[in-house]
Amino acid sequence: MSAVNQKLLVLGDEPQQVDLDHCVHCGLCLNACPTYRELGLEMDSPRGRIYQMTQVNEGKMEINDEYVGHIELCLACRACETACPSGVEYGKLVEAARSQIAAQRPHSAFKRFLYERLLLSPTLLTIAGYGAWLGQVTGLQALARNSGLLKFISPKLHQIEVFAPPSQPPFFFSKVGKTYPAIGEQKHRVAFLAGCIANVSFARMNEATVRVLQRNGCEVVIPGEQGCCGALHVHAGLRDLGRQQAKQNIIAVAGQGYDAVITNAAGCGSVLKEYPELFVGDAEWEPRAKEFSDNLKDVSEFLASIDFNRNFGEMRVKTTYQDSCHLLHGQKVKDAPRTLLKAIPGLDFRELPLSEICCGSAGVYNIEHTEMSLDLLQNKMRMADSTGAEIIVTANPGCMIQLQAGAKLYGRNQRVLHVVELLDEAYQKAES
Repeated sequence: MSAVNQKLLVLGDEPQQVDLDHCVHCGLCLNACPTYRELGLEMDSPRGRIYQMTQVNEGKMEINDEYVGHIELCLACRACETACPSGVEYGKLVEAARSQIAAQRPHSAFKRFLYERLLLSPTLLTIAGYGAWLGQVTGLQALARNSGLLKFISPKLHQIEVFAPPSQPPFFFSKVGKTYPAIGEQKHRVAFLAGCIANVSFARMNEATVRVLQRNGCEVVIPGEQGCCGALHVHAGLRDLGRQQAKQNIIAVAGQGYDAVITNAAGCGSVLKEYPELFVGDAEWEPRAKEFSDNLKDVSEFLASIDFNRNFGEMRVKTTYQDSCHLLHGQKVKDAPRTLLKAIPGLDFRELPLSEICCGSAGVYNIEHTEMSLDLLQNKMRMADSTGAEIIVTANPGCMIQLQAGAKLYGRNQRVLHVVELLDEAYQKAES
């Protein structure tokens, strides 16, 4: 075994046999798995991938192109965890497998720049954000798309352009480090983790989150020392970078006496709640990570747990809700968003068939595995269209980008909103 892999084994960053052994190969995960549903291939099912991980662990299989392909095609949506009667922690296993792969097969220069520089630098994100904004407001982005120039330059770039996140100046970075008082009586004091790309591409969503929390009696602190949560790093197998970001965020909120630490991004929240898994056996950081994760709440989870402000204006609109995988399957939060939405007077809430199946976003999956992502998105929009909903609500920025693309490509140009954005509109309507 190489020195790198020996280090991985000590740190627990490769699949552990005790976790692999929890799988009894019953197959109840198969129908829950998006890639298996699409392809019908055993090796692209959770059971099949676990079998391959075991073969690698036992030295019976090399980390070759075929193995990497099957592991990378997984969306890590964790729907199999919800379906599994044996409690297999598949998300933990696939992330460990990717860490094992990354140790032997370093990422490309572009990915290293993305993970090691761009996501960790507010300055670089701001520069990139203004560059994208100029393309939007000058019409250059639309021109490149509609003229066919983008397709001429790169068919792949033309295909993924629909997934380009929006740029929303003024960016939310200007709010980081500030405190916003409760509206009315203060009942809670919370910290809000604003993310990284969300500060640029979902600045309005972050602002809506703060307003909704204020209207629910929260003093909202946006810690200045916070940074990227490390979710994309952990999902890509870059656990050392994930630990670096975890430490930064743990320090940012430590000892401040917050009633809760809030996130509005389901994908981020899943990793934030699982910070202790990055520090297993670390006498200093594991308990600190545990304290942090115990206080971490998705914004919908937090609001539904308190006597939330029901002073909403009437919203006569047909609405459906798409479960974000890492909220439903990763964090096991299903009812909270629905409870909040159903409290809005006049709202015609319609359940989305197969809401628990991934929309195909999965971080950067729609960029790396675009064909599979589009197939899943088309299926998702077929279900959304069947509800007749005018608004599709979800709980994760990545899902929002995916569903906005879906509404253009396969849907009826439905509005796509975060839960807190619709709540914010309902509160504002009550005051108008």
